[in-house]
Amino acid sequence: MVNEELIQISTDMKKQKAAVSLFYAEIIPLLIAKKHSKKQINQLKVKLCGKYHLKKIPTDIDIMMHASESDLKKIKKTLLTKPIRCMSGVAPIAVMSAPAACPHGKCTFCPGGPGSEFGDVPQSYTGNEPSTMRAIRAGFESYIIVFNRLEQYVVSGHVPQKAEVIIQGGTFPATLLAYQKEFVCDIYQALNDFASMFFKHSEPKVRNALETKQKFQMQANVGNQTVVIHVEKIKEFFELHQDIRAEGRQARINKKILAVKNKRRTTLEKEQKRNETSAIRCVGLTIETKPDWGFGFHGNALLELGVTRIELGVQSVYEEPLRVTHRGHTLADSIRSIRELKDLGFKVNFHYMLGLPATTKEMDVVGLRTLFDDPRYRPDMLKIYPCMVMKGTPLFHIWKAGKYQPMTTATAAEIIADFMRYIPSYCRVMRVQRDIPTHVTEAGVDKTNLRQYIDKIMQEKKIQTQEIRSREVGFLVSKHPNIVLEDPTLRVLEYDASDGKEFFISFEDLKNNALFGFLRLRFPGECLRDEMTRDSALIRELHIYGEAAAFGQLGTIQHRGLGKKLMKKAEEIAKQNRKDKMIVISAVGTRKYYKKLGYVREGVYMVKEI
Repeated sequence: MVNEELIQISTDMKKQKAAVSLFYAEIIPLLIAKKHSKKQINQLKVKLCGKYHLKKIPTDIDIMMHASESDLKKIKKTLLTKPIRCMSGVAPIAVMSAPAACPHGKCTFCPGGPGSEFGDVPQSYTGNEPSTMRAIRAGFESYIIVFNRLEQYVVSGHVPQKAEVIIQGGTFPATLLAYQKEFVCDIYQALNDFASMFFKHSEPKVRNALETKQKFQMQANVGNQTVVIHVEKIKEFFELHQDIRAEGRQARINKKILAVKNKRRTTLEKEQKRNETSAIRCVGLTIETKPDWGFGFHGNALLELGVTRIELGVQSVYEEPLRVTHRGHTLADSIRSIRELKDLGFKVNFHYMLGLPATTKEMDVVGLRTLFDDPRYRPDMLKIYPCMVMKGTPLFHIWKAGKYQPMTTATAAEIIADFMRYIPSYCRVMRVQRDIPTHVTEAGVDKTNLRQYIDKIMQEKKIQTQEIRSREVGFLVSKHPNIVLEDPTLRVLEYDASDGKEFFISFEDLKNNALFGFLRLRFPGECLRDEMTRDSALIRELHIYGEAAAFGQLGTIQHRGLGKKLMKKAEEIAKQNRKDKMIVISAVGTRKYYKKLGYVREGVYMVKEI
């Protein structure tokens, strides 16, 4: 009987494998022959799965991985997943650090941390967020997280040569310095190793060009060289020829990834140097912290790691909410942290919470306006998080006792939608709610698509906004494919912020309110490093929008000389104000770009006498 059952199982497996092959053999030509919408593709998949009696519906990635080289080129655009992620010019990679307790204790609304209601998860997280789940599967090994994320970008049709890494998981500077260095070193090494394993440089004039094209399936230009991505090798290493949901697959892959990492010993400095010329470069490195762990001396240590942006948990412009929620910092700490981080050159992204205990709706409305009315704040970027109630938190017990009433979805959407009209053109709204599934929350905003509610209110009330995200040319073109773009105009917005002078220099299509790129120039209020003098100017950010283009490649918007023109204008403004030295906070992967513009390495910065 057992032998008969085994024979039957084997027969069924062979039939299923044959049926899967027939599925791909039919669907790929259909996708090539006619353009399909995402809805039509899903309907087609369901229809063919029924025809061939498949047990699982193949994903778009499955289809791409079973296409030939020539067919892949034809169906890639149709099946390309999550194009918005690369629309701003870079491929974001979220890396979660290991769970660790905050030195000051826990904020009353914080759901995570070691031994939390949700298990051993990072502070502020529940373990149900996509980035947290990826980290858990990788054992919080930053090398594995980055390696797997790069693979996901490649198989979904993207060329992730510009990686913007965001380290999540709580107050990163509060962890041991040795852990910080190892964690970040592993990130750089993963970018470098993935590139060296699966990306290949070849000279433009290749004798056997046909053989090269047949062997490699994706290409991009890097300077005067061609970079080809060895997709077949990626398929083999990540076992993509089989069901990607197969049991034990991820554990086997993680083991292989660690084996690659452990082949050699390395250091942070060595991997940073490698990354300067790697085919996959880190063009931005972000960490999360609280204001009391975001002062100048913390920032100096972060500069050594290559950090360029700080996500700062300001949370409120009122003292009492900070006290009753046990934040562990004061308004004075926030103001000092913002000033010192900007004077070191960092881009600063505020986290701001609505509906906190000890606040009212009216206070929230005024508080949001204060972020820009008061020059001590004025963030470069902003994440707005309505306060939510989750089990295991002190706030949960306060709510259960009837002493706290969280903000509703309707109220949050109304406040944020109205606030959008007041946001200046130098600020980007990154998020309007946490990436936490509503099924793990007990009270508060009960919709995961809050931004859609906000957009609807803005449309109904005809609210216009000048914030960066809504004006990025890539987003505008994706929303309005028939838009006719005008030649960009160079604009300069001057404003005071955190005891310094800021210049937001941008290229914009004034007719369509489209933003092509911008630069943040600062005259700091204080010199906090030896590289700086009283006559120094700081470039805190240079960003050109459009779908991410490979280094040296003429992409949709990027690499058309706009960056150089913005740099030239910044230097002109600095010289007009009697500055004689320009300092750039450069990510490790963008140092080579600034070298081409005449900048040289000095300490942690790229500098130029002007």
